[in-house]
Amino acid sequence: MFGRDKIEYKTTDQVRLMRRAGLVVADALTAVRAQARPGLTTSDLDAIAADVIRAAGATPSFLGYDGYPATLCVSVNDEIVHGIPGARVLEAGDVVSIDCGAIVEGWHGDSALTVVLADADPLDVELSAATEDAMWAGIAALATGDRLGDVGEAVETSVDAAQAAGVNRGARYGVVEEYVGHGIGTAMHQPPDVLNYRARDRGPRLRPGMCLAVEPMLVRGARTTQVLEDDWTVVTDDGSRAAHWEHTVALLEGGIWVLTAADGGAARLAALGVTIAPLPS
Repeated sequence: MFGRDKIEYKTTDQVRLMRRAGLVVADALTAVRAQARPGLTTSDLDAIAADVIRAAGATPSFLGYDGYPATLCVSVNDEIVHGIPGARVLEAGDVVSIDCGAIVEGWHGDSALTVVLADADPLDVELSAATEDAMWAGIAALATGDRLGDVGEAVETSVDAAQAAGVNRGARYGVVEEYVGHGIGTAMHQPPDVLNYRARDRGPRLRPGMCLAVEPMLVRGARTTQVLEDDWTVVTDDGSRAAHWEHTVALLEGGIWVLTAADGGAARLAALGVTIAPLPS
């Protein structure tokens, strides 16, 4: 079951359970995105997700994790990740990153998305789109690459292309390096780390049975960060806005399957020349 660096390789039956967890997460995020609007609190969003997860007979991955007090992480504007839901009222133009995890029969799914509320700054919309595109480029690299480092190469290449195309009006995006993707399975965070940037170490070979969370985080300014006094919320040093996108992906004998996407990632990956593998039944 375990190999290099204690990577947990999954069986077909285990991938099926992770797909069930992934669909619960997908449903929770769909419900939250549909209802997110100015006037709601971040705690309201948390309650929406908690209801969906509970109704599915699943368990939140985040609640109680190292003492974390909520079902979601909801990070607003200059908050990059791990924002704790509470009394904060959402406002028009807010950039809201929503991270969710769920457990089914001991197996985890993990996904995140960013929504930009009404009267959005076009630069914030472009930031979210660039982050999502970078995530899908990284996921495609799991199908076409040889080693895990190909994901970080693909993510950073996608970000470079977005900047060359003129998004962010000539300013450089910061690719957050302190917080990265990860292996996932019987625990939410497992080896190996999935970098969102180029590195000399190309990492382990990509092999069937790996399940990985790919999750780039981009900021509209410097990539340096700090953690607030709550010991959870990560913010940009310079107050610039941030976006976060994530999916859980299974590597199968015939290719990849995005466990937290309703269509397995088929639509977005087709645009990148990748055909998803049949999920074993």
